[in-house]
Amino acid sequence: MQSSDLDLSIIVPAYNEERRLPVALDRIRDFLAARGGSAEVIVVDDGSTDQTRRIVEERQVTWPGLRLVLNGGNRGKGYSVRHGMLEARGKITLFTDADLSAPIEEADKLLVALQTHDAAIGSRAVDRRFIEVHQSALREIAGILFNRLVRVILGISFEDTQCGFKAFRREASRIVFSQQKTEGFGFDPEILFLCRLHGLRVEEVPVRWAHDPATKVHVFRDSLHMFGDLVAIRWRWMRGVYPRVPIDRAASP
Repeated sequence: MQSSDLDLSIIVPAYNEERRLPVALDRIRDFLAARGGSAEVIVVDDGSTDQTRRIVEERQVTWPGLRLVLNGGNRGKGYSVRHGMLEARGKITLFTDADLSAPIEEADKLLVALQTHDAAIGSRAVDRRFIEVHQSALREIAGILFNRLVRVILGISFEDTQCGFKAFRREASRIVFSQQKTEGFGFDPEILFLCRLHGLRVEEVPVRWAHDPATKVHVFRDSLHMFGDLVAIRWRWMRGVYPRVPIDRAASP
């Protein structure tokens, strides 16, 4: 099947998601059935040790559009998203968390934004009235502080870089994810930095969102790693690791 055959690719990074993945896949399948058009769903298994892989393989029997991509070990969320996005065959590529903290139905908002932009990112901060279940006060404060560091170190001014709900037109996704280096949770600022570096048009879209207490992000440990990622991104840019690539908008959907 060629890339031009598909309208949409949805990428779901998964590490030990046997509890949340079945519900997520059922909701995504219902969404795609109601939406129509051609689509694929790519679950990227990041070296899970539970039944994540088996869950996907069982559903593939009756769902031809469901694909399983294996990382061959635990590499990190950033690696998983990059792997899935570069494997995608759709004109539009969208990645979402396995907990569907942003309901998959909110994808329609991102798809509308992509009619005039190269990328659309879900945001909890543009309009906090859309937050249905808040994080703890500690997590929200940590998120605000991290956002300020992103602005200072990388010079990008989005209200929310960390919402795991982002969509790209195919040409834009190829440019960004082929240069992404960050493999852990700090990959979002890098892909947004690359969008700005390459002159891509990005729309920040308020989406409904509900915090899942089973999140795998550890406030203190992962915050330190993500700060290190910001410094590494800045250092790579200063060393010329990210060569500029012109975007061919005529080739985009």
